[in-house]
Amino acid sequence: MADVCVRIAPSPTGAPHVGTAYIALFNIAYARAQGGKVILRIEDTDQTRSRRHHEDRLLSALKWLGLAWDEGPDVGGPAAPYRQSERLDQYEKYALQLVEAGHAYYSFTTPEELAAWRSRRGQGDPPPYYAERERSASQNRGRAETADSYVIRMKMPREGTGVVTDSLRGEIPFEYATIDDQIILKSDGFPTYHLAVVVDDHLMGVDNVIRGEEWISSTPKHLLLYQQLGWDPPRYTHLPLLLNPDRSKMSKRRNPTSIDYYRRAGFLPAPMLNYLALMAYPPDGEEEKFSFQQLVDRFDLGRVNLGGSVFDLDKLSWLNGRYIREDLTPEALLGEMKSWLLNDEFISGMIPLMQERMPTLGDFMPRCAFFFAREVNPSLEDLVPGKREAADAVGMLQTAVWALEELDPWSGKEIEKAVKRVADFWEWPIRDVTRPMFSAIMGQPVGPPLYESIVLLQVDMSRSRLLAAMALLGGLSKKKLKALEKKWR
Repeated sequence: MADVCVRIAPSPTGAPHVGTAYIALFNIAYARAQGGKVILRIEDTDQTRSRRHHEDRLLSALKWLGLAWDEGPDVGGPAAPYRQSERLDQYEKYALQLVEAGHAYYSFTTPEELAAWRSRRGQGDPPPYYAERERSASQNRGRAETADSYVIRMKMPREGTGVVTDSLRGEIPFEYATIDDQIILKSDGFPTYHLAVVVDDHLMGVDNVIRGEEWISSTPKHLLLYQQLGWDPPRYTHLPLLLNPDRSKMSKRRNPTSIDYYRRAGFLPAPMLNYLALMAYPPDGEEEKFSFQQLVDRFDLGRVNLGGSVFDLDKLSWLNGRYIREDLTPEALLGEMKSWLLNDEFISGMIPLMQERMPTLGDFMPRCAFFFAREVNPSLEDLVPGKREAADAVGMLQTAVWALEELDPWSGKEIEKAVKRVADFWEWPIRDVTRPMFSAIMGQPVGPPLYESIVLLQVDMSRSRLLAAMALLGGLSKKKLKALEKKWR
């Protein structure tokens, strides 16, 4: 089956997510098992959040894991370009084709009108469908040529049923009446996910779409677009979600989600891939340790377990330890340690912070050990400033997490602004914010400058330490967390 073609299609909107690696792993394993091809496509149509440096980090993280593709923005290929932002003419072409065929229409409804319609619908008093006048109008091309702003929407059927066929779940029925007329081309000329993914998968020859189960609800829209454009749809497989310990969808509030975190924390690529495979693919017998090639050699997409698996950091650590003990010679371990410890970029970032604080070279490692540790151990008294209550300190640390998560670019100046925002929110002196953060981040009451240290640790490691400090202080109930988030946002 050399004609099998799959794609990895991440969005460069933040830190490289382990969920991206999980989906990529199963796509690549399936393609390699079938002798097929892997395309990496960058889905950067969200211009408010997509950044080229996020793309660079993403590709670096996937390559560090040992994942490889046959076509993509970094290696080229016959279907180039591989960034959606460089393919806008294709999306406009097919959006206009859908309009001409009566399958889509120009919409001039303003965001305010749309919000008012949704509000009335939520109150149980729905007016006529907000776009009915636009659906039933003629092509509206003349108005579109003179309008300040418009979008193009799919014209979803008002009645009837359809079926999504999933290779793991079988037939999943749906009713068209439950699906709104989705925007397929935005007012800025960029497509939404629904149009872009269908056009690109068809033009690039993708015949197997393997993605997360959160996309099942979008598949009816994609199938309709395939039908309206006269194309054959791919075979769909929706993988189970990665889960938190409480079986909710894996989130950065419960587990570190950035591949960069695990790389910096000293995990090895092979056990990372091994563990991600175990999330949905049962081992042969009781042996849970296997290589990527062993996975490929026995890979059968039909064996994927739909139950969803809990991402357990302790179990990943155990598996990583097995690889260190069983797969690495002392010489190989030395090489891994050098690569991890003597990372030029990381060390060069520490030098300016430590040079004025180290009487001898021997003072370097003791004073910067917290940079290399997976966890630190701050004292309770250092986490609660002055006469504040522990509950207030927990809340403050949570807002610090949110403030850091929102930063782009990631720099000392931006971190300083974020910390000031936290202090202003709580109406606290800045030292009452920085002291607990200092202890949570470094595990000690003294050390190098806070903001520059957070820059080096990156957001996922910093978040992990702040959340650990919150847990040490008793944490926040769901009710209090929700109330605080509403006030913060």
